[in-house]
Amino acid sequence: MYQRNPEFEEPTDETIIWRYVDFTKFISYLERNALFFVRSDQFPDKYEGKFTETDAKLWEQRLQPTTKLNQMEIYDKIRKIVNISSWHINNTESAAMWEICLQSNEGVAIKSTFKRLKDSFLPHKQDDIFVGKVKYIDYTREIIPKGNIFNPFLYKRKSFEHERELRAVILKFASQETTFEKQVLYVDPKWFGIYVKTDLDRLIDTIVVSPSVPDWFIDLVTSIMKKYGLNKKVEQSELSKEPPY
Repeated sequence: MYQRNPEFEEPTDETIIWRYVDFTKFISYLERNALFFVRSDQFPDKYEGKFTETDAKLWEQRLQPTTKLNQMEIYDKIRKIVNISSWHINNTESAAMWEICLQSNEGVAIKSTFKRLKDSFLPHKQDDIFVGKVKYIDYTREIIPKGNIFNPFLYKRKSFEHERELRAVILKFASQETTFEKQVLYVDPKWFGIYVKTDLDRLIDTIVVSPSVPDWFIDLVTSIMKKYGLNKKVEQSELSKEPPY
């Protein structure tokens, strides 16, 4: 369930957030009553969960080669157990995020708030879930604070500032049966993330359909939502509306 963490900068409860997903992935949320958290080393950004170039230079100066290598190996292993659900902070929908997040024309955006998100995580036996805003810095000049394993996952390069990301983070350790006679942070290569039980009725404020879908797609999404017991408003994208003149 959700827990506060001083390292995570939280927005106000009323902050509007969006999750843009392909329709098939949205169906998987409904089927499992859960959100999917992606394993951090599976993101396309190769700097995900990494320290900055400035950090690397400081390590080069201050650490012995063996110590530096061990530290880098530890953080690479941590990337395999950190799982993330990414949200976009914005008062309105974003044309750019439709393009970035969807692999097909058929998709939806879950409109929610920070309060809805943190209240939606159900009690379970998994580790605590922390939520905070991503900070965007110059990796050639700035450093990432040390002392907390989550810090490298709360910073990204300035090239990604347009994402305005809020991320929920959970650690997922392999089971004792899986790790028997293996390294503690052993990860099954087939494991790309984790579904986390979520109260979708509490999470979802509104569903917005992608701009390029036909009108009947709204009816389809509405029907499927009702099938899963979610009586939520389904709206046409503002980007698909005709001008008034």
